[in-house]
Amino acid sequence: MSAAVTVIGAGVAGLCVATELVARGCEVTVVDRHGPPGPHGCSWWAGGMLAPFCEGETAEEPVVRLGQASAQWWQRHAGGVVTHAGTLVVALGRDRRELDRFARRTQGHEWLDGDALAALEPDLGGRFSRALHVPSEAHLDPRKALAALTERLLARGVVFETAEREQGAGLTIDCRGLAARARLNDLRGVRGEMVVLRCPDLHLKRPVRLLHPRHPLYIVPRGDGHFMLGATMIESDAQGGATVRSVLELLNPAFALHPAFGEAEIVEIGADVRPAFPDNLPHIRRRGDTVFVNGLYRHGFLLAPAVAQMVAAHVLDGTTPELMDDYHG
Repeated sequence: MSAAVTVIGAGVAGLCVATELVARGCEVTVVDRHGPPGPHGCSWWAGGMLAPFCEGETAEEPVVRLGQASAQWWQRHAGGVVTHAGTLVVALGRDRRELDRFARRTQGHEWLDGDALAALEPDLGGRFSRALHVPSEAHLDPRKALAALTERLLARGVVFETAEREQGAGLTIDCRGLAARARLNDLRGVRGEMVVLRCPDLHLKRPVRLLHPRHPLYIVPRGDGHFMLGATMIESDAQGGATVRSVLELLNPAFALHPAFGEAEIVEIGADVRPAFPDNLPHIRRRGDTVFVNGLYRHGFLLAPAVAQMVAAHVLDGTTPELMDDYHG
């Protein structure tokens, strides 16, 4: 007889956990008081970069190691939402040293001269004399990925409920993000803003990271001339719209990357707050019949697959996950 599990939260963490449990024969109910994935969740505003090596510039070792299998997981469970085109890292002339620093702190990259960069991304030809290319990295459209997981779970018989509750009838996996702070008092919010632009005159095939000592920027192609610009990282749990300062910090570097962005149409400006623990790593905590999965920080789509696999192994095989801790503060 299959195990019955309730997953609370239909963001990227909850959907990945549900996907892993269903794949191993569990009967799963997903409960989210807001309903299916949408603008109410921070997963909706993610960049969708599956870039473990680039994240290694500032992230801890588990992020790089565990994130390397994420692209294959998403390809397997969400179909054609993943683009395997690598990541480009560039810096403007005055910030040239940032590129050398980034190279020293990361792995998996290759140096490109101006000609090689132009061959890879013609629209950036002549604008940079050198760049880093991380060929093994990938990216996805978060909204399409969330929709794909939801559709596949529904097709597998998963029940989605809209309700205000924190506990199921049996084992519960709590993936509520910041909504779980009352029970995870070391959880904090990290605010991020993003902008979506329509710029049909610019053609980029892969994410571009523009390095800057104060405000690094990433630009992610979303298809049909749309680009996602992100994202600020502000130590704050304040909800609400993006500030003028933050939007300017995104738009000005984008214009510096390519002047075509100066004529782009602003399609969307969004903001939300990511859940993070003090070490900026996700943690799994079990208290009785509830397993808490939280703290994905800025690595939601990158690390959720690995975390979900750990949770499924714990629930069904009794293993102790690498990311499990016993904090009860």
